[in-house]
Amino acid sequence: MTQGSTVGAKIFGIGFHKTGTKSLAAALGRLGYRVHGPGWTRDTDACMSIASLKQAAFAVIDEYDAFQDNPWPLLWQDLAQAYPDARFILTYRDSRAWFESARRYFGAEQTPMRALIYGADAASPLGNEQLYIERFERHNQEVRGYFAGRDNFLELDVSHAGAHGALCRFLGHPVTSDPFPHLNQNPPNS
Repeated sequence: MTQGSTVGAKIFGIGFHKTGTKSLAAALGRLGYRVHGPGWTRDTDACMSIASLKQAAFAVIDEYDAFQDNPWPLLWQDLAQAYPDARFILTYRDSRAWFESARRYFGAEQTPMRALIYGADAASPLGNEQLYIERFERHNQEVRGYFAGRDNFLELDVSHAGAHGALCRFLGHPVTSDPFPHLNQNPPNS
């Protein structure tokens, strides 16, 4: 990692899936961080409850520098308490565009992780637009409210032209002319 960076401080990406989480992982990797995520999305035992998911997730934290995608957005409050010096990044996008991306990407596929997030009857986005959008917006609102005014929090729209510079400044890295990586733009389930 670059001298002056947040060496030793954990970095938690706490934006929901389909908000640029893979792009965030690539950007963090380019900055030298060991990145984890997503994890346990198909693990029925880990996704039995938030408590079981927390147990699985907290067991790997010492092995990585940064974390993104599920399960980390579900554990943000526990992470903020356990790691008060950590950096938290809320990746976000317009809620309707987010849902359309989730619908196209996940299609009818159901996972234990999405059942935990949205409910057992909503493990797929199909037919669950209002529920998904409400859960997504509630998450973003709760995170923003909790971290309001804190210097260890960054809201990041990875599609914004200044995203790479904002991330570098937030983490104490020199800003380069590198563009923010944009991965996973073409969904597999069209």
